[in-house]
Order: sequence, then structure tokens, then C-alpha cells
Amino acid sequence: MLTESAPHYRQPLLKTPFHERAREWSQLDSFVPWSGYSTVDVFTSVEQEYFAIRNASSLYDLTPMVKYRICGTDALRFLNRLVTRDLSKLGPGKVAYVVWCDDAGQLIDDGTVFCIGAQEYRLCTGERQLDWLRASAIGFAVEIQEITEDIAALAVQGPTSCALLLRAGLTGIERLRPFEHGEFTLTRAGREPMSLMVSRTGFTGDLGYELWLRPADAEPVWDVLLEEGSPRAVRPVGSRALNMARIEAGFLLPNVDFISAAHTLYVGTERSPLELGLGWLVDFGKGHFTGRRALLAEQERGPRRQLVGLDVDGNKPAHNALLYSDRSARREVGSVSSATWSPTCKRNLALAMVEAAYVSVGSTVWAEIYLNRELTWQRRVVRARVVERPFFAPARRRSTPPALY
Repeated sequence: MLTESAPHYRQPLLKTPFHERAREWSQLDSFVPWSGYSTVDVFTSVEQEYFAIRNASSLYDLTPMVKYRICGTDALRFLNRLVTRDLSKLGPGKVAYVVWCDDAGQLIDDGTVFCIGAQEYRLCTGERQLDWLRASAIGFAVEIQEITEDIAALAVQGPTSCALLLRAGLTGIERLRPFEHGEFTLTRAGREPMSLMVSRTGFTGDLGYELWLRPADAEPVWDVLLEEGSPRAVRPVGSRALNMARIEAGFLLPNVDFISAAHTLYVGTERSPLELGLGWLVDFGKGHFTGRRALLAEQERGPRRQLVGLDVDGNKPAHNALLYSDRSARREVGSVSSATWSPTCKRNLALAMVEAAYVSVGSTVWAEIYLNRELTWQRRVVRARVVERPFFAPARRRSTPPALY
């Protein structure tokens, strides 16, 4: 098991239980590191993988997601002290998206909390947080254990994902509501029954599920899903295609849209939940939690800057673009953190942090974009309008899914 104090970037990258199957599908040999594991960036084509997410079903290896088992008589008290959201109503079989902060109200990380049973929870994050969790647990009767290597995880996302899982043998999956999880058994002729936990969660803003299973069952589950899905355009996808989908959904990516306050190098680069549009996750009425006083003061004075969605003119993604108050580009008012051309929305989308005066829907800022034309760079300053988020939110993500396709 990886330890929190180890310098992960110096260690050989681990292989997930899906690695060999992923390598068989990979035509580009494009692998990138994630939390000490080697994961696929692109299998064959970003565009083809993106359309599998939006038009059919996709498989994405979630195993590197860092997982913690939190249990004990004070497990709920500890979590409610740690995160900004009130988890007192989170019962068994439920999942909640959460964030937690330092004493200054600056974001440390985000993640999902699964209520497994009485006094037992699972916290999933994109980055390792064991040191922070253990320091926060002082005085609580709680046990915290990293279980990342004990659980393989696979995201099955897309409009036909429910039907795919039903055809694979996961009977009853259609009864899961958004942010619910349950235990299921995958039974196939000629195979040993496989038990797994399935949650109706995901990072695409679409209908989708996440499968949590024993590493020994990873390859058989992968094979069953691709066997059933091969005539129906189901395919594995890499991180680049997933990134396009999550931007359309308006979801934040750690180390891109925000950097943990525990790792920022420069003053002013840390972010609070209120600045990131996550004020709905902050419950000031639940009692004390880390960062409460600072966030209450920030709410009273109003954030100086906020994350917004932008609709940018043209079709060139505004990656890392600086934003200005007018076309002369003399006064900087913000910067883009994530950007993509959306094939579904047919719009040039971006997430950006801007000064408070420009956060209202309909406000205009100007993005500085550089274009590569015939081996020369050309500078363009284009209009960008503040729009509502999420950019893409199909009704199927929350409705009862169709059972057949």
C-alpha cells in the first residue's frame, strides 16, 4: 500500500487491475500518471471516445481514485467536523459530494463520501490526503485506512450505460437513484458469480455508474461489459475524452481548476468553496467545521473573485487564456482554468476565475488567445460571455433510465 509520506513521483508507476486489458485496446500507447498509477490518456481517438460517452457507453478506469475507509463510533462526528457539508442525513446506501478546507477557509480537496453502514464510510478523492485526515482526526474515536489497492473501480458512463449493465447481468441496477449505491452480483453462465458495489455517480454529467469491485474480478467484468457492448459502440475511454465531458458538465478538476491550499506556492492562488461556486456545499447551521469562521466572514463581505462559465467566440479553445475588461487588453480581470470545444453544445466553452464585477450572467470579458498559423503564432483578443453552468445537463442524468436499447 502506498504511504502518504512517500515521494510517489520517484516510485515506479503501479499498474491497475485493468492495465493489461487497457494496453490491448490502446493503439497510441498514450499513458499518463495518476496517483502513482499508469492510466490511459487516449486509446485511439479523443473524438471517438468522447462520442462513446455522449451517445453510447464508455468504460473508464477509476482505480487510481484514492479510497479511505473511515469507521468508528466518532466516524460521523469526524466527517462533519472535516467537511463543509452536513452529513448527518447521509444514510446507508447514499453518496454525497463534499469539500474540506483549512482554517482560512481555503479548499484542501473535494471528493465523495459513501455511507457503507452504521459508523462506516468510504471517502474517495483524486489526491492522497491521509496526513490531513489523520491530523484532523485527533480527539475522535475513528480509524482511517487507505484501501486504494484493495478496490478496483470502473466508470460506466453514457445514455446506454444502464442497459449495458442490465445485459451484463446486474439485475436491479435500474432502481438506483442518483447518488445511491448498492451491492449487486454479476452472474454469467460458465463464470463464478462476482459481487460488487455499484453507485449511480460519475464525472460526465450524464447517466452513468461507477463499479467498485475486487481486483481479481476486474478483467472478467471488463470482458463481460465489452462483450455485451461491442455491437453497440461501447468502448474504453481515456482521460482526455473524459475531460471534455466534465467541462461540459461544469465539474471542477483538482490541480487544474483549483490547487489544494496545502500545496499552493504563491499567495492568492488558493481558492475557497464560495469562490468556486460551491457555496451550496457549505452548511453554516450544522455546527463547527474547519474553516467555518473564515467562510462566514467571506460570505458576509462577498468573494472578491468567482469561478464562472464562459461562452467564447470562435472555435479555438481558450486554454489558460488571460481575461481582460475590454478589447484593448490593458486591464486583466481573470484567467481561464479549463477550456474545450464542445461537439455536443457546438460552443467554445471555458471555466474561468474572474473578478466579482464580472460574474453576472451576461457579463462580457475578453480572452487573449494565440493561434498557430503556418508555423507562426498570432495573437487574438476575442469576446467571452458569462453563461449559466452546467453547459450540458441532459434530463437522463437524473431520470429513471430505460432498461433496453
